[in-house]
Formats: sequence, structure tokens, C-alpha cells
Amino acid sequence: MVTKRTRSKARCKRCLVSLALCVCEFIPEIHLKTRIVILIHTRESHRPTNTGRLLTLISPNSEMRIRGEKDRPMNEDGLVTPQNQTLLFYPSSTAAELNSEFVEKLTGPVTLVVPDGSWRQAGKVMNRVEALRSVVHVKLPEGPIPRLRLRKESKVGGLSTFEAVARAIGLLESPEAQAKMEAFYKILAERTLWSRAKLTLQECETEIPRSALYR
Repeated sequence: MVTKRTRSKARCKRCLVSLALCVCEFIPEIHLKTRIVILIHTRESHRPTNTGRLLTLISPNSEMRIRGEKDRPMNEDGLVTPQNQTLLFYPSSTAAELNSEFVEKLTGPVTLVVPDGSWRQAGKVMNRVEALRSVVHVKLPEGPIPRLRLRKESKVGGLSTFEAVARAIGLLESPEAQAKMEAFYKILAERTLWSRAKLTLQECETEIPRSALYR
């Protein structure tokens, strides 16, 4: 018989995935030295396809701040601190490549500030967040094109926020931490794409739970 996809609209309040496909049990807890601060646009904050907010579930040393709310400016306190070197994770024209040579020159722990939203929304952070106007911008080196895409990307080889930060953590911290993050993302992405009929069961390399199937 042909296996069909769940049509349940009920979602897990934590991961925002369909209850039948909930990925919470697979979320790794990784203790990072790097402090991750996600600056998420208000229009993205409750979208199931947004992956940036999931980073706050991965690492206790992370936080999310919502920007773009009308008449409610984002709190900028603590974005730049004396203890950490703050880096803005955005591929601007002045961004330095985040590679082993760059990492070796870092003298202490890093605060990685990650604008999350569309490219247009993320690009506004540099000028609109005063605390970040003088910090160093960093970008990823060229890497493999992702196999799974939750959204249509406007740039060739474009990564989701979660994937991009996982690669950055692989450089700033360890390949092991990156691997754990990517393993979780693979489960999330395959379940999401399967539920949209973008992947078949045979194409999924991770397991689709039986509770999500009906005949």
C-alpha cells in the first residue's frame, strides 16, 4: 500500500513541528564557549520554517532577541561586552572569512550575533542596531551545497540560519559540535520536507515515525 503523509495541523509548542513529527527528543544539548545571540525579525519569530530560534534549544549559552516590532525597540544591552569578542555573522562587503587562520587570532571567547530573517531584513541590522556598528563582520568560507532546503534560497548555495551557525561552530569550537547540530537538522528537515511531499520515504535517510503515517 502507498503510505500517505499526516495532515495534522497540531504543532509542538517547543519545536513548532507537527506533533506527529516532533523532533524534541533529538535536540542535542551542546555546551559551547561561544555565546550565540539570534536577532530574529518579528515576522519570523513564530514561523515553523524558521530555524534560528532552534539554536536557543541547542545551547544554554544562547539567546534570542526579537527586532522589528513597531514602537518597541530591541534591547541592545549586553550585545557587546568586555569579556567576549563580538562578531556579526553577516556576509557584508567588509566581512572577514571565518577560517582557521582567523580563529587562531581570536584572543578570547566569542559572542556570535546572528541576524535572522530574509536577506533584506538581516541586512538592516548593521545600520539599525547601534551597538553593532563598530564590530567585525564575519562570513563562512565556501562549503558544500546543502542537500535539504526548507525554503527557496535566493542565493546559490544558500544555507538556513541553523546550518550556517552549525558550520561557524565547527570552526569556532569543534567539528564534533557541528556534526551533532547537523545530525539534528537532518532529522528536522527530512520530516518537514516529507510532510510536504517534497521527499518520499525512500529518499529519507532518517526515520519517519509510524505515528505520522496512515493508510
